[in-house]
Amino acid sequence: MNQRKRILITGAAGFLGSHLCDRFIKEGVHVIAMDNLITGDLRNIEHLFALENFEFYHHDVSKFVYVAGELDYILHFASPASPIDYLRIPIQTLKVGSLGIHNLLGLARSKKSRILIASTSEVYGDPAVNPQPEEYWGNVNPVGPRGVYDEAKRFQEAMTMAYHTFHGLETRIVRIFNTYGPRMRLNDGRVLPAFIGQALRGEDLTVFGDGSQTRSFCYVDDLVEGIYRLLFSDYALPVNIGNPDEITIREFGEEIIKLTGTRQKMVFKELPTDDPKQRRPDITKARTILGWEPKVNRAEGLKMTYEYFKSLPEQEIKHKDFTYYNNK
Repeated sequence: MNQRKRILITGAAGFLGSHLCDRFIKEGVHVIAMDNLITGDLRNIEHLFALENFEFYHHDVSKFVYVAGELDYILHFASPASPIDYLRIPIQTLKVGSLGIHNLLGLARSKKSRILIASTSEVYGDPAVNPQPEEYWGNVNPVGPRGVYDEAKRFQEAMTMAYHTFHGLETRIVRIFNTYGPRMRLNDGRVLPAFIGQALRGEDLTVFGDGSQTRSFCYVDDLVEGIYRLLFSDYALPVNIGNPDEITIREFGEEIIKLTGTRQKMVFKELPTDDPKQRRPDITKARTILGWEPKVNRAEGLKMTYEYFKSLPEQEIKHKDFTYYNNK
């Protein structure tokens, strides 16, 4: 009988990490989950605790990482990912993208594991080209307020490629575009949960700028499928995974108002520093190399996400101790 494959997933209690845990459990893989819970939530993975092929470690990967036994794969998804988080904990954000990736690449080398790292569309900054292909080098302000996240991810990519070219390590890099779905934090500062939260509380929707900036939203199940295919591909360079269906923030606000059946209006405020005006992935590589493209349309995905947010405890819906940044 073949021995069960083993995977380490960092950031496992987060939005994306928890969905990845579910997927690899479903595939029969032994999942070792790791999270320091600085932004993650154990409620996202508590349904897995009783399973024989799941284990959880409360640990900060910016410190030395040890995993006993063989390890076939590593998914590095530990990082603050929303503006409210990386503006609140900028140094931790930089550390997990530098010290953290160094520790995990070292672990992958010692275990002879294949490692996939979570990069982001934010490496493109405020792009001068649209849509953004993987060959575009980006337009990033390294000393602006968003630089701690953008540059942490850019460094993480560079370090990963250095291990690939110098040590021959099996590496994969996914550049994730705006993703949504159940288990997003309602108060994490991103536009989709912010709009739905405001609608549920009967508040007007806050739009930064004139609402003409664009975003492209990918449902989480589609994203997980793309990541899964990339891990088992033979391609080492970055691959965009996201939904190329572009929409303006103003149009998106109108969709949320229609979805929630509320009568709120949109109010407009000043655009945050370095906020990208356009965000749309070129997914040619994902289509040709992975045979992947998104399947869930926005109307269907938003309906499922809205049902999740409506099911949250009332005190969580009403809690507003956050700043909304219209950029993710």
